[in-house]
Parts: sequence; C-alpha cells; structure tokens
Amino acid sequence: MVTSLFRPLQLGPLNLPNRMVMAPMTRCRTSQPGDVPNALMAAYYAQRASAGLIVSEATQISRQGQGYSFTPGIYSEAQVEGWRRVTDAVHDAGGRMVLQLWHVGRMSHASFHTDGLPVAPSALPPEAQVWVVGDGGVGGMVHCPVPRAMTTKDIRNVIGDFRRGAANAMRAGFDGVEIHGGNGYLIDQFLRTTANHRSDQYGGEIAHRTRFAEEVAAAVASEAGAERTGMRLSPFITQRNMGCPEIISTILHLARRLDEIGLAYLHLAEADWDDAPQIPDLFRRDLRRAFTGRVIVAGSYDVRRAEHILQAGLADLVAFGRPFIANPDLPARYATNQALAEFDPKALFGGDARGYSDYAALTTR
Repeated sequence: MVTSLFRPLQLGPLNLPNRMVMAPMTRCRTSQPGDVPNALMAAYYAQRASAGLIVSEATQISRQGQGYSFTPGIYSEAQVEGWRRVTDAVHDAGGRMVLQLWHVGRMSHASFHTDGLPVAPSALPPEAQVWVVGDGGVGGMVHCPVPRAMTTKDIRNVIGDFRRGAANAMRAGFDGVEIHGGNGYLIDQFLRTTANHRSDQYGGEIAHRTRFAEEVAAAVASEAGAERTGMRLSPFITQRNMGCPEIISTILHLARRLDEIGLAYLHLAEADWDDAPQIPDLFRRDLRRAFTGRVIVAGSYDVRRAEHILQAGLADLVAFGRPFIANPDLPARYATNQALAEFDPKALFGGDARGYSDYAALTTR
C-alpha cells in the first residue's frame, strides 16, 4: 500500500501535496535560434503538474555553459520570457517548479565555443560524448575535446553567471532553483581529484575543491533565497572519467558547508543502470547528520523502493525520471496501482510533440 509518497511535505516556503518529484530530464525541444523555451515545453511540463515538485531540465547559465544542442538557457530575455510561459502553465495547472541551473564545463563540444575550447578546472579530457546537431540538422553523439583550464577570472565570471541565472529564474516565475553539482559537469569537476589538478585556492585539499561549489551556492542563494535553493550531487557516479577516491569525504564536507549557507535541499543523483553500485545506508545516515535540510533521491526508484527509503527516514522525497515521460499523471497511476505506459527511447532528444507531450493520461484513454 502506497502511503509515504502521498504525504504532504513542507520544502522551504513550498507546500508540496506529495513527495514525488519529477526529475530533471534533458529533452532538447527548444526553439531555434536562441535555445528558447516554447509552447510545446509549456504543455509538456503542465501535463506533469501533479508531481509534488517539478525540477526543470538542466538549463545553461550562459552560452559557454552549454554542452548539448537545443537545451534551454536562462541568460537572454527571450529565454526568460519563454520560461515564463512554462511556469505560468505549470502554476495554472496547480504545480510547483524549480529551474535547474547548469554549466557543463568540459562536457561540451567545440561548436559551442568561439575558440573551440570548453572550460574546466584543469585541462583534462572527460573521455565522453555529448549530443550535437550538425549542419545537416541531424543529432548524434560526438566526442568532447580537451578543455582549457579556467583562470581565477573565469571562475569569478561563471559564479556571476550562476547569480544572474538565479535572478532570471525568479523573474521567470520559478518557485526556486536547483544548482546542478553532479553527473560530471562543472561543479562536480571541481570536487573530484580526477578532474581537478589545480594548486590554487580551488584545488588540492578538500576545503579548496569545494570552494567553487560553496561560492556558487552563496551567490545563487543571494538571489533566489537559500530557502528556495537546492543542489544536485552524484557521489557514487564515476562515469565521464570522474572516479575519485576522496569523493565521499568531499561530498560530506560540502554538505556541511551548504547546511551553513541554509540550502533547502540536496538532490542525490544515484547510478541508474542495472549493475550500478548500491549507496550504503551508512553514507545516507552520514549525509543526514551533515545536512539538516531535505534530501531528494533519484535513480530508477519504483514504488516499493521509494516507500522503503521514505519510511526509513533516509530521504524526504523521491524523484522519478523515465516513468514521468510516458506517464504524465504518474502520481495518480501509483496511487491507484495502475500499469505504467512505456516511453519511446528514440524520441528522447529533439523532435516535436511525438514521444514528448502526446502521451495520454488515464482520464483521456
């Protein structure tokens, strides 16, 4: 019997009717040129407004922060107005939504940079690929180049971009913001010894490697309010050449610092492939001691696993990704024990309404 998922929860100033979060999922449906959110995206998110909270797809804070084609931005007026259309639609449908602020760092491609070089803490390749649409209009996976190491001026500029992104998000009507600090993107790159070989105040010992994340969090919170700010982290994900022997102690140190700043929540992105490592309960308990705000977990959760972790007190909310794609009314399906529809994996990135906003709710079947 599903009980914990449908208990209301206070998240900062937000009254959530249930503990189901729609996870951030890149779908690459913006209008071009300009990577502008549009009416199609507004319809997609509004259909899923019954989630306790929607976290938007990752949204670049600058052109430099982009790593995939057709992902949305939050740095131009057109983008702010496009996102306003989305938040209006979600609010009209009774939902709550935060914007995920994103800088990909080295997880990028030459076509997004005038000099052909992404930026990163150090000039180390991610040995990974990103989705890029070529001159022929067809998207595909391409290799990331070796980035250039950021100067301290670059770092200050990016922190300023995060601050402006948060201010723009609030102008666009979002209920809060989530800083993307995981999955091998820029903030995560600063945290890990495998991506950060710096010898200045942003590299080396743990307190230096977390400095960038802390300064971004403080800047974002100054615009959105700490009570409306969260951060996503992925301590057990090692893809993209990100395995780091010190990452757990680094994450716990960062969690304590974010707690001092007063962030509303941490969002754990857990590995979601079949043979992924399991997160030990010891870490979850240590995180609870380090951070007194809310904890969201995400990573192939079903109802049974969600109920277990909520009842154990190791998380406050559970995020669902793929199930929300083909099931816009996912909370109702879980509440009434209905079968879930399957999504079309070929329609994940780019395209039109097909495989995006054309999935039917139970009431319209």
